[in-house]
Amino acid sequence: MQIAGPRALLGRSRHGGGAAGAPFLAPAPDGPVSPGAAPAFSVIVAAYNVADVIGEALDSLRRQSVAPLEVIVCDDGSTDDLDQALEPYRDDIVLLRKENGGEASAKNAAARAARGDFVLILDADDLYLPGRIAALSELACARPDLDILTSDAVLVANNRAVKRLYDRSWTFEVEDQRRAVLQRNFIFGHAAVSRELLLASGGFDESILWTTDWDLWLRLILGGALAGCVREPLALYRLRETSLTARRRDLALGRLATLEKARSNPHLREAEMPVLEASLRAYRRISALEDLRSSVTAPGARTRRDALRLLAAPGYPLRVRVEAAVIAAAPAIAARLLRRRGERFWVGAGGIRVKRAPRDGADGVAIS
Repeated sequence: MQIAGPRALLGRSRHGGGAAGAPFLAPAPDGPVSPGAAPAFSVIVAAYNVADVIGEALDSLRRQSVAPLEVIVCDDGSTDDLDQALEPYRDDIVLLRKENGGEASAKNAAARAARGDFVLILDADDLYLPGRIAALSELACARPDLDILTSDAVLVANNRAVKRLYDRSWTFEVEDQRRAVLQRNFIFGHAAVSRELLLASGGFDESILWTTDWDLWLRLILGGALAGCVREPLALYRLRETSLTARRRDLALGRLATLEKARSNPHLREAEMPVLEASLRAYRRISALEDLRSSVTAPGARTRRDALRLLAAPGYPLRVRVEAAVIAAAPAIAARLLRRRGERFWVGAGGIRVKRAPRDGADGVAIS
């Protein structure tokens, strides 16, 4: 797949040509750490109605400079022509089939079948750049005390590279991962996680739909796990309107549910409770804003009342207060504006607004 956009976003990979060495981000070890042996990686792919894109994901694994031990594809009860899409790759993959149970259940089934030291996640609509597994292997060798490994990535929309995933607005945490994971999901989800630790933790919570990866990292890190990151952007994270990250209201509710669940985590320290409570308040504000936006299309007394309540609530930035004031004063006008914006754009991960029908060579993306 040819990706248009500034080459500077992709950077100069140290691993595509086999050169040694990589810049890593990781917490300081508790004590001396001796380099370890290269681990084996089992790549797992949850597949549900992804016949149109999974071939590109599997092709990206074929191009890895260091091959995975195995690639396990779990068909989560697809109703499209996934079999035909997988036919050219049948000699390269282990194919599991199950009734539809959601992405978490498909990942768990694949993880249980895996044999590698690390389970490495790849979403069926995304790609690895050729040196990604090599870079993660170098990180694992340099820091065998790490349990979760990831890398930077490039966000892609409308076949164009938009921005690097990690930037000033969303950073990989090094200093205090326990505190950070209670505030936000700072781990890019195409991560490698110790298979032994993953299975011992019970895997992905299958009752969670929207934030299953954050829930896992939260449980593991509060339990003592450490995460590291390769600085280079070594994956392409493709923004699609059908992806979970485009469902902003549902995602906000999922984040709240994940944090509420964290209240009962046995490894949560008393001193960390204020951090958790502050995060809950922040995500409640986000959820309230998304609820207000959703209600504007059927304006009424409740919409106006909710807008006034949000306007008076602490913690919102000025632009949100202006939006709430417009909704309260002129809900019909606000509804037209929101509908018009919704017809032109959808919003994906990182607050990126993506044009629905880019024309005349426009790149079709904007940062909101």
